This record gives sequence, C-alpha cells and structure tokens, in this order.
Amino acid sequence: MTASFTHDQPGTPASAWRGHPAARACPELELDRFDRLVVLAAHPDDETLGAGGLIATAHTVGLEVEVLVATAGERSHPRSPTLGPIGLARRRLAELEEAVGVLAPGSSCTFLGLADAEVALAESTLVERVVEVIGDGRRTLVLAPWRHDGHSDHEAAGRAAGVAAARTDATLLEFPIWWWHWARPESAPWERMCRFALSDEAQQRRSAAIRSHRSQIQPLSAEPGDEALLTREVLEHFRGESEYFVSEDTHDDALETLHARAADPWGVRDRWYERRKRDLLLAALPWPRFGRALEVGCSIGELTVALAERCDQVVAVDSSEAAVRAARERLAGTEVEVIQARVPREWVDGRFDLVVLSEIGYFLSPAGLDGLLDRITSSLSPRGTIVLCHWRHEVDGWPMDGPAVHAAVRDRRGWVEHASYVDRDVEIVVLGADAAWPEPHA
Repeated sequence: MTASFTHDQPGTPASAWRGHPAARACPELELDRFDRLVVLAAHPDDETLGAGGLIATAHTVGLEVEVLVATAGERSHPRSPTLGPIGLARRRLAELEEAVGVLAPGSSCTFLGLADAEVALAESTLVERVVEVIGDGRRTLVLAPWRHDGHSDHEAAGRAAGVAAARTDATLLEFPIWWWHWARPESAPWERMCRFALSDEAQQRRSAAIRSHRSQIQPLSAEPGDEALLTREVLEHFRGESEYFVSEDTHDDALETLHARAADPWGVRDRWYERRKRDLLLAALPWPRFGRALEVGCSIGELTVALAERCDQVVAVDSSEAAVRAARERLAGTEVEVIQARVPREWVDGRFDLVVLSEIGYFLSPAGLDGLLDRITSSLSPRGTIVLCHWRHEVDGWPMDGPAVHAAVRDRRGWVEHASYVDRDVEIVVLGADAAWPEPHA
C-alpha cells in the first residue's frame, strides 16, 4: 500500500465524511447519456465496495454491465495457515461471481489473470485488455479504483483505466476505497467529485453483494493470519445513501514514452516494410508536385524528407516532444516546419494541397479521428489530395486498426476516392476534394 496505513488501524469514521457539507454539495451523476457500464476492479470486492449501488441501478435501468477484475486477490491473507494463494483465488473469484449476480444478474464478469500486488508491473497489458472490452466508448461509463487510493493495485488500475478511456472516448469516474479510511474530509478533491444517490433497493443489493465476499468480511478461521480484512468500521463507509466518484484527467503518453526510449522506435530507417511502404506512398501521389502539404504524425521525419522533395512547403506535426525534436534535427537546413501539436484539439492554420496520414489514424480515439477529418475538411484546398497509409494487422491497445480507420474515412461525404493499393501488410488510399486527376497523355 502506498499510503501509510493498515486495514486494522483506527481510521476516519464514516460519519465524518457523510456529515461534511462538501459531500452533500457534490453534483449528482446521471446515467441517461450512457448505454454501457464497464467496471474495472483490481481485486474481487472492489466493484461492490466502490460502486455496488451504481452497478445495481445501471442494471435496473437497462445499461449493459461488464465487470473486469484484474487479479483474484490471492494475497489478501499472506500469513493464512489454512488457505494458500490458489485456494484464496478460487474462493474469491467465486465470491465475485456471486456478488455480480446479486448486483447485475446475467452480466458479464471477466477475470484478467494478473498477479495480486503486481498490477503496476502489467499496467500496459491491463490497458490493452480494457480497451479491447470498451471499443468505441462514446456512450460508455467506465468505473475504476481511484488512482490516489493509497493501494498500489488500485492506483495502477485507475491509471490504466485513464489511458483506456482516453483511447476510446469513454467517460471515466474513479471510486475511492481505502482512501475513505486513511484520508480526511478537508483533503478531499471535492471540486472534482460527484455523487450517485442510491435507492433503497440499490442499497439492499449492495449490502447483499458485500455479504457475498465472505473471505474478506469474516475470518477464514480462528487462527492468527486468518482475520477478517474488512472491519465493521471500514465497511461502514460503504453503507451510505450515496456513492462518490472522482473525475480525473484522462491522458495517454504512450507515443511520447516510445519516442523517448528509442531514437527510431518504428525502425523507419532500416526495416524493409517501412522503406517499401514509403516508396509505395510516394508513388501513389497523383501529381508530380504540390504546393503546401501537411503530414500528421511525422514521427522522426523520415517520410517528411521525401515529401519535401515533392512539395513547395511542408508542415509536419507530431504530438511527441521527443519525436518533434528528432524530426527537427533530421530536417535542419530545409524549409520544412515541424510543429508539436496534439490533433485534432490543436491545429495548423492555413490551407493545404496535400494531407498525409501515415500510420497515425489508429492512435486516435474514434472521436479524435472524426475531429481530425473535420479539421482536414476545413483546411483542404478546393483541389486538394488526401493520402492514407496504414498497417493492416491488429493494433494492440487501441480500439481501431488500419481497415477501421480507412472505413471511417470512406464513409465521409464530400471526398472522391481516386485510388487504392492493398497487400497483406499495408493499405494506401488516395482521395481528393474533387474528381481532378492528372491527364496520362500530358
């Protein structure tokens, strides 16, 4: 646990939280803008303690409910003389199934197979699994343990959920568990918290689900090491008429980390796939020269160099500070302008005769891709060209792959598809703002 506390120490009483004026003033959470609820738990019982009443209500009003549990909580009793990790895992997963059956009968419950107390070591794997479940999350509410809860597994699960929400456009709210026990009301981020009011039925179902987690609320035996982990004082925090959630920023710095760790993270200078793909893309450009070009997702600038030979002016954009620094070094002495920007929220002024999206579309969220296409529409010159080039295999950890990106672009009205090339590994699509195409006999 990353905070200095133990479960059996006296903590902040539940009455101190419920009686605080800021708790009563928290805005209420409404579910009417969601179709799905995805709950990520670090251990069996997190889902019930942190969000049991909301889960029950979501199921009642017709939301699709999916519960993911990262670990089996097999290290909850490390000194137990009667039950080892394998037995504890089996028991706790059975308790989880029972609790979810009480809260949301018939709902999906998936064990992700990570090791208890080691979630932080598998955070990227957890992100991939959560993204896979969410997909397009624009009408999905994701709940996860709070990233500042004081327990390392809870905090890792919260961070992973934050990245997954950023990649999928899901709405993320995080629930404290141990924080209620060790923190004080005056330290709470009330300005970022919301409240979900529970009906009597939701409270009763939550209480029944808590009772399902017998290995945590009752002693395993009378022997030392088998004591109950959730004392009556701790459980009192989860018997109120409301559940509280914290809204945190969702941010994904995976591409920044990738470029910071390796000078050429994609192998664009040496891999045959990259060199061949680059040549195919350049050969697909319909005109011998272009005026002003925009390359979105330039990475370290290898394709940018080639584009500069075919264009009067090139603006290259990447979200990674490390990538932009490398691209500027690569393009020193040229007229290319390299800009750090997080598209589509940030954009480049002016009109473009050519826009190139190479291996970048699937690193955007679904709404992010839609926003980027809107930006391109407003910035493309009347006879402008758009070139897409994407890997056709699976892209682990993001909701879209290359074919999905190209399908989304093809669904857009107003652009004419001029040409495409596809093989096992890559697809290139050329579109235009109008039907203009060079005369082959000229």
